[in-house]
Amino acid sequence: MLPYISRRLLLMIPTLIGMTFMVYSLIALSPGGFSASASAAAGGGSPTGGDPRIAEARFRDRFGLDEPLLTQYLQWLGRVSPVKFGERAQIDSTGERIYPPAQPPQMIEFEAWVDREQAKSAATIATAAFTAAPSGDEARSQYRAFARENRASREAFVTSLATLRIALAQYAEATGQGSLVDARGEVQAGSAASLRIDKNIPQWAAVQAAADAAFADSVKAASSRASLLACFQSAPFAQAGIPLIPSVISIGAPDLGWSRTKNRPVISLILEALPITMLINLIAFPLIYLVAIPTGMLAAARRGSWFDVLSGGLFIALWSIPVVWAGVLAIGFLANNQYLGLFPVAGLSATDASTMSFLPHMGANGFERGWLLDMGWHLVLPVVCLVYAGFAVLSRQTRAAMLDNFNADYVRTAKAKGVSRRDIVMRHVFRNSLLPLITMFVSIFPSMLSGSVIVEKIFSIPGMGSLMLEAIGLHDSEIMLANTVMIGCVTLAALLLADILYAVADPRVSYA
Repeated sequence: MLPYISRRLLLMIPTLIGMTFMVYSLIALSPGGFSASASAAAGGGSPTGGDPRIAEARFRDRFGLDEPLLTQYLQWLGRVSPVKFGERAQIDSTGERIYPPAQPPQMIEFEAWVDREQAKSAATIATAAFTAAPSGDEARSQYRAFARENRASREAFVTSLATLRIALAQYAEATGQGSLVDARGEVQAGSAASLRIDKNIPQWAAVQAAADAAFADSVKAASSRASLLACFQSAPFAQAGIPLIPSVISIGAPDLGWSRTKNRPVISLILEALPITMLINLIAFPLIYLVAIPTGMLAAARRGSWFDVLSGGLFIALWSIPVVWAGVLAIGFLANNQYLGLFPVAGLSATDASTMSFLPHMGANGFERGWLLDMGWHLVLPVVCLVYAGFAVLSRQTRAAMLDNFNADYVRTAKAKGVSRRDIVMRHVFRNSLLPLITMFVSIFPSMLSGSVIVEKIFSIPGMGSLMLEAIGLHDSEIMLANTVMIGCVTLAALLLADILYAVADPRVSYA
């Protein structure tokens, strides 16, 4: 068994890589790609009211979206993987990971813009002197100051570079070189070298001014980046992970990234939403099994009886009701004060839940339900909408599996030996019917992580389903990718657990 488990664990690595690469590629190749969340984060345009291409350039630079797709994926994989390569990240007091500062974007060079010797000498301008602070607090304060300076100078350079690309595009259109303009309405660095320059064209003055500004900003960005890198290398913050080979390989916790639309770490969003989804599912799934399995066993043991017919018809009728319709009807009739008004409409607690006691008790105003009972009251309708459709699937699967075993030779032999019907059903038939039930059982774990999207949306529950639905609507790729990794890991682990349970339930199953 151990060699089999080891092989399965090793095979999970390429499976996860292939799975995440497919999802990453689908997001990147979808309309808008990763940049689609730039407009969502900015409210559909430039927050300053300027050219939206400049806002998008800042966004793309901030998240490294100008790199080739494979490079972007490998960078993301390096953050998510527990095995890290290169310099170790550092962790500040808020828990945010700090990485070595990236190189500034490449400056656009084209004929007749600036003297090459001037550019060459400017690239080697001495950077600001960095002196390690004498204490930890001063070093961290110094790093934050360098980080602010680097962020400002880099953003200024990215802005001026985008302005230069736009000016070059206008110049190219005016000189009949529109083929060098890309789909964004810009001229990129690779195409700028092919421009034919005519300084007599009116648009040239704008190009020259934009190029001079971009060149000056590039020098400032390179200088501030060098100072920040030197400060980073002095390790003002605690270093993340455990080094295996210093500055080469280390082991550390996965970094799930930063939400581009909520401007928060993805892990903090997941830690808020996941407990809510797991709470609902940890109530719903046991209820499904506690009702469906005994019902399926009894229906199989009394095949053709009124109980078999009635339970089967009832569960199939429930299964036929769409969850959306059931949720809307529940809110419209059971929660609406114009009708029954028995349950709350949305959420997991009342607005004054923070002032409630934990347990119900008798207070000055009579019976007070308390926080625990209030949450249970809010959970009734969402849990009902989650469980009713599962009754039919699991009950019918249990019944079918047991009927197959009732007709087996070993059951007839047990009957001939005088074994009691109870022992035949429980010790022989049911145990040998567990394999399909185990398969269904392990499939619930990914559902617990991904959340019940429809139910959470109908009842305004801030769980994983609502988080993922919102991330898809806003094209927040970091949340979608983090959820893909989580579901992929749990699904593969659940399949391995199923194989182990197969061997426990049926001695004939062997992985030797």
